[in-house]
Amino acid sequence: MKHFNVGIIGYGWVATAHIPAINDTRQGVVSAVCSSRPQDPDLLSSKYGSAISTYTSVDAMLEDPSINVVSICSFPQDHADQAVKAAKAGKHLIIEKPLALSWPDCERIEKAVRDAGVQACICFEGRYSGQFQSTRAVIDSGLLGTIHYGEVDYYHGIGPWYGQFRWNIKEDAGGSALLTAGCHALDALLLCMDGEVESVTSLSTKSSSPIFEPYEYKTTSVTLLRFKDGRIGKCAAVVDCLQPYYFHTHLCGSEGSLLDNKFHSNKLQSNKAAWSELSMKMMDSGDVSDHPYTAQFQAFFDALERNEEMPLTGLTHAMRTHRIIFAADASAKSGQPVKL
Repeated sequence: MKHFNVGIIGYGWVATAHIPAINDTRQGVVSAVCSSRPQDPDLLSSKYGSAISTYTSVDAMLEDPSINVVSICSFPQDHADQAVKAAKAGKHLIIEKPLALSWPDCERIEKAVRDAGVQACICFEGRYSGQFQSTRAVIDSGLLGTIHYGEVDYYHGIGPWYGQFRWNIKEDAGGSALLTAGCHALDALLLCMDGEVESVTSLSTKSSSPIFEPYEYKTTSVTLLRFKDGRIGKCAAVVDCLQPYYFHTHLCGSEGSLLDNKFHSNKLQSNKAAWSELSMKMMDSGDVSDHPYTAQFQAFFDALERNEEMPLTGLTHAMRTHRIIFAADASAKSGQPVKL
């Protein structure tokens, strides 16, 4: 079994979830943290149970030959430059969503990763959640038949009560309702509905509540996807709602439907007036400590051992999702559909 030393870039909220998740895998251990705020290496080592060196310079950490993997947990606007540097230094990458805040920056990352021959894991960890592992299993079983319509929606009010609010409100940091958080729902929709997207149409708006007034961009969007075979998908990204966190899923197929943790199928001898219920852990929290990072990172390290691109959340999948996100944001600004 191989062993991978991991360096963390950015010691904020999400890093506090990445570090224990990485240390819980069979092969990975966090051995370095780079933060603009000086950190106490003894305190971090004691907290996380592994010997951790600390840096205030990304370049200095990347010069450490013992580090095999870099996990980028910094501000979104810094992801592209740091990912390109890390790839050129020969480090495999774990990158928090979004991959970057523009499509050209995503392409820069992709080129650097391919040129360096390293692998990347992008944190669309919802694909490894109990909810979407079970949802995909129901789809693969054929109980829903062919899905012709699907909607996966993200409802999470990101207000002053969240630590990231101070930077998330800025267009050059949060980006859009889709980029900052709704991307998880769009990515999950693509997981549920296979096939190529032909065109994207999106509309956006913003709450009139003074709570969300500081946002520099529209904080609610709804996006329609038309697939090349005629099927339709929909994704709402709402980060200015005042309600509990809700990750809505509704899939309609030729043999049945799935609604969150319930399904109905004509292939089963079931009550046509009632749903059957699935037992699964729902995605019901925006807290990073509740996210299925360990399962995702374990799959990444397993792929690194095989020298293969990561399944489900590798760079190929992430580029597809981001291409559609940027097309959706362009459509919302222009008021016109965008063809892919």
